[in-house]
Amino acid sequence: MPHLPGKAVDRELAWRPGKDQSYRWDESYTNPENLFLAYQRGAGNQYHDLAVQYLDDATWFDPLSRNENVLAGKHAYSYVNSLSSAMQAYLTLRSDKHLLAAKNAFEMLTAQSFATGGWGPDEMLRAPGSNDVFQSLTKTHNSFETPCGSYAHFKITRYLLRVTRDSRYGDSMERMMYNTVLGARPMHPDGRAFYYADYHFAGKKVYSNHLFPCCSGTLPQVAADYRINAYFHDDRGIFVNLYVPSSLRWSRGAWVAVLRQAGEYPFEDTIHFELLTSAVKEFAINLRIPEWAEGARIEINAKRWPEESKPGTFSTISRPWRSGDQIDLEIPRKVRLEPVDSKHADTVALLCGPLVLFPIHENSLPSLTRAQLLVAKKSGPQLWETGSQKFLPYVAINAEQYSTYMQVTG
Repeated sequence: MPHLPGKAVDRELAWRPGKDQSYRWDESYTNPENLFLAYQRGAGNQYHDLAVQYLDDATWFDPLSRNENVLAGKHAYSYVNSLSSAMQAYLTLRSDKHLLAAKNAFEMLTAQSFATGGWGPDEMLRAPGSNDVFQSLTKTHNSFETPCGSYAHFKITRYLLRVTRDSRYGDSMERMMYNTVLGARPMHPDGRAFYYADYHFAGKKVYSNHLFPCCSGTLPQVAADYRINAYFHDDRGIFVNLYVPSSLRWSRGAWVAVLRQAGEYPFEDTIHFELLTSAVKEFAINLRIPEWAEGARIEINAKRWPEESKPGTFSTISRPWRSGDQIDLEIPRKVRLEPVDSKHADTVALLCGPLVLFPIHENSLPSLTRAQLLVAKKSGPQLWETGSQKFLPYVAINAEQYSTYMQVTG
């Protein structure tokens, strides 16, 4: 406490006389989340009071709750991380203002995000409607602070998903997972760590110039949190958020159910589930249908589930479940294009399902039309092609030079 300011101080403001800017990096406005958690776990009322003391209301949460976009010029990772403090303020204090601030801020963040889900080129959030994100494609290789940023992103989407049950937060988490942190290069014992994802037109995966940067801490935190993002539950049933090979054990008193998930998604369309239960019981299994997934379908024991699987929702299957019941979910992964922003419709990323497909090139990209991109076909386990141009998802890129966006014609 002797080394912290008496309240939340914005990162860009100097408050320690005679100290350089590195002394502003304590980011006191990120503290309330864990202070509230300490209070909830019985550490004492002083942690509750400290959490309230360090909520960054005046310049951050108050304007955000009024839907005023104050993101421009803010340090990207720490301010997105602070949205989890707003969510803990809602969960602990029942402060609707802080929930509204977090929801509004996330919408603003999404509006300036790359197709990968990443945000904050050169670690800075940008003004709404500016050309900054587009210009970053030629101005910087420091496009997204990957382990730290994905850690903050997973936390806020997990909080918002828990509170709202809005499946779009799960979509955002999935996009971030496959297109950023799962493709991070591995850490090394000597302190080399992957830091920035590179969305430049001539991108490469490289290690940080610094040993043991902050992202060397958040990468293992992401790994530790991995399993808690896949499934959620309420009193009525289970929510399947991420489609990853896994096994879930869920119990109510003496009754136990095990849900096993298998498949090659997002490289194939179909996910298979098998249910084992200690007794017949009626409950709901809720399957996330991504917002882009037109034509998704569900089969129960090889019979079509009659209710519509609407994109952008959780599709609820409520019925008496017996041991051995099977569920098959088909999510059509159609190829589509997404522009970098509304002003640059001809600068696009190619996606298939949740995956951004990165064109691989040695020098400059060939000129491609929209029609050529939209007929790109999967030609290997993790390879797509159109004509002579090859595309890889981020998790399959090693030393190759790539681009995230392409300039298209037609």
